[in-house]
Amino acid sequence: MITKRIIPCLDVKDGQTVKGVNFENLRFAGDAVELAKRYSEQGADELVLLDITATNDGRKTMIDIVERVAKNVFIPFAVGGGIRTLDDIRNLLLAGADKVSVNSAAVENPALVEQAAGKFGSQCITVAIDVKKFDGEYFVVTRAGKHKTNLNALEWAKTVERLGAGEILLTSMDADGTQQGFDLRITAEISKNVRIPVIASGGAGANPQHFVDVFEQGCADAALAASIFHFGTLPVPALKKALDDGGVNVRLV
Repeated sequence: MITKRIIPCLDVKDGQTVKGVNFENLRFAGDAVELAKRYSEQGADELVLLDITATNDGRKTMIDIVERVAKNVFIPFAVGGGIRTLDDIRNLLLAGADKVSVNSAAVENPALVEQAAGKFGSQCITVAIDVKKFDGEYFVVTRAGKHKTNLNALEWAKTVERLGAGEILLTSMDADGTQQGFDLRITAEISKNVRIPVIASGGAGANPQHFVDVFEQGCADAALAASIFHFGTLPVPALKKALDDGGVNVRLV
C-alpha cells in the first residue's frame, strides 16, 4: 500500500511564515527556518516553502532562506514563488531545494515545464495549479488567485503531466484558509485522470477526517496544510496517529 504524505506549507513573506484566508488578511506564524526544522523533527514527510508575494512583487525567492532550511531539515522540500526561468530553478536546487514549484510562469510559458523537466528531471518539477470555481466549472487562477485564466483545471493538469511535470500541487483557492475541508470534487477529478502524484491543498481544518476524506474520496497522494500546524490546533504527530488509527497508511516516526 502506498504511503500517504503529510506536508506542512510555509507561506513566506519577508522571511516570516504567514497565513490568512484566500491569501489575504495575513497574520504572522513564526520564523520560516525554525518552523521548517520543527516539522522535520515532528515527522512531516516533506515541506513546501512558498514566497507568496514573489510573483506579484517581481522578486526572486529568497535563496538565503532556502540555504538555511536545507541545513536544518532532513526531509525533502519544495520551493515556489517568483520562479520564471531555468536559472531560477537551477539556483534553488543548488541552494538545497529538492523540488521547485512553478505556477504563473508555467501558465504563461508552458515550454518552461518541458525544458525544466528535460534539464533537471521530472522529479524536481512540481507544477502548482491554483483553481477557483466559476459557474460550477473549475478554472486555473494565477498571481495568488487574483487573475482568472481560460484554462480548464483538469485539462491543464493533463497538459502539465504531458510536458513532464513530476507532481501537481493542487490548491482550491475557494477553500484556502477556511479550515472547512479540502475540495474533494476537483481533487478526485484530477487525481483520477493523471498518473503523477497529486498533493491536495486548501481547506484543511483541525479535523483528521478532512485528511481521511481527501485520501479516500479525493484520491490524493499527499495532503498539504498550514494553519493547523503553525498554530498548533492539530500537530503533525497527532494527525499522523489519527490517520494510522483510521487505517490510512502513513509513515510514523
